[in-house]
Amino acid sequence: MQIEKIDFLGMSAVRFEAGGYEAVMIPEVGANLVKLSHKATGIEILRTPAKEEVEIFKGRPQVFGLPLLFPPNRIEDGTYSFGNRTYRYPITIPDQNNYHHGIIKSQPFTLTRTEIGTDYVEIEASYFSNLFNNAIYEHFPHEFICRMTFHLSVEGLMQTTTFVNLGKDDMPVGMGFHTPINVPFTANGDRSDYKLKMSVGKRWEMNGRTLPTGRLDDLSSEEVLLRTDGITPFGKAIEWALTNEPLLIDGKNYSGAILTDTKKGVSVFYETDEQFKHWTLWNNGGEVSYVCPEPQSWATNAPNLNLPEELTGFQYIEPGKEWKAVTRLYVK
Repeated sequence: MQIEKIDFLGMSAVRFEAGGYEAVMIPEVGANLVKLSHKATGIEILRTPAKEEVEIFKGRPQVFGLPLLFPPNRIEDGTYSFGNRTYRYPITIPDQNNYHHGIIKSQPFTLTRTEIGTDYVEIEASYFSNLFNNAIYEHFPHEFICRMTFHLSVEGLMQTTTFVNLGKDDMPVGMGFHTPINVPFTANGDRSDYKLKMSVGKRWEMNGRTLPTGRLDDLSSEEVLLRTDGITPFGKAIEWALTNEPLLIDGKNYSGAILTDTKKGVSVFYETDEQFKHWTLWNNGGEVSYVCPEPQSWATNAPNLNLPEELTGFQYIEPGKEWKAVTRLYVK
């Protein structure tokens, strides 16, 4: 077990190790966990920026590591209303007139706690949003703390994301992760041997602006394979918006994604808790060396969907209360 401060490509980072796993987290860029390795197998789970990709990482951290999206995916016209307030965000996709992904993924977090146990290590990074730290507050005027806790052990990485509402008004909360998992993740692996399974249930019909129309359809014959044999997640562009419906794995309900090197018989499991009711599956055109199964607590554009909140996943935090979500990444 070990925790140490290191320089990672010119950025201050934390390297920690436990249970046969090694991780690197960069507080100053969204507390992004840019590296997660399983040492015994040599598996590199997450896409890690190379030296020549540092500026790409700083400008577009969502295609490396474990970037936090708050809110996840798109907001139509960059605006929605909740309570007595209308939120207005800058347009980040001009040709669609949408706001997307939020900016917490780029904000500097503070390392607020470290712990070394007998068989685990744990680090915590926090972001404080308020009038005087107003990168987010400017468009989302709520005082809050976002805490990300990374627990590393023989069982892999358990990440707990907590939002604490410090203000006097109810605070909307929708978050997700834009997680690029390496394909292949094994040394000398062949991506044609890889299959992806996911706990999906229905497909959102999307309009030309990549926003849900409000209609849910049955899965296509190809999408059904996500629940059974798995799909080969490359070779064509994929951007599917899907609901989360647990799989039955070893007689137990499992919510998450499973990416398998079928030739070597090893899998990366990306497990989600009950807060994540939706997925976006994206592969950046289908010819890159990663695939992004993106868990989302609310559906894309949830605040603007005229549908029940239990379907869209729209939630809010009462004053003084907190909201938590947990994901896990491990090799099996």
